[in-house]
Amino acid sequence: MNPFFAYLNRLKLIRRWGLMRNTVPENDMEHSMQCALIAHGLAVLARERFGKDVSPEQVLSLALYHDVGEVITGDLPTPVKYKNPEIKGAYKRIEAMASEQLLSMLPNDLQSAYRPYIRPDETTYAWKLVKAADRICAYVKCIEEQNLGNREFDQAKSSIHQSIIRSDLPEVAAFMAEFVPSFELSLDELSRL
Repeated sequence: MNPFFAYLNRLKLIRRWGLMRNTVPENDMEHSMQCALIAHGLAVLARERFGKDVSPEQVLSLALYHDVGEVITGDLPTPVKYKNPEIKGAYKRIEAMASEQLLSMLPNDLQSAYRPYIRPDETTYAWKLVKAADRICAYVKCIEEQNLGNREFDQAKSSIHQSIIRSDLPEVAAFMAEFVPSFELSLDELSRL
């Protein structure tokens, strides 16, 4: 018996935004899907419009797996995770241990196939796209909460937006300009586009 996929299935139990009042709760499984869709979109833009040598399918897979270690660690809120260098470093080590624990659940002959997704090379362009998609997802969450009248996300939206516009990835600017504004719309407004 192998527990790997049963553990991954528990992503739906990991709540995000734990320090903030949420109008609509979000879990890691939902977030991973949204991140994968946006990361894939960024990668397609990067390849098709900006001539980058990147595989949208690889980026999609990286994004699907980008938070799987949280089935072991839980989701540590960003303000805590990045509060100071010591906490950040300690949490990076904890994340690495959790990822290794997950990999060890796989049969030996499958571990090398999953390693690039569970312990990705964080220096690659593909990984930069996943991290950008992760930030865009956070921004979209803020938009959604504000649209429901939740002012709890006002400051987060502003600071996340600032981090996104500082990105040097042209596909991020294109995605923000072309696709993100529609997240502000209601279903009726979307239907009229």
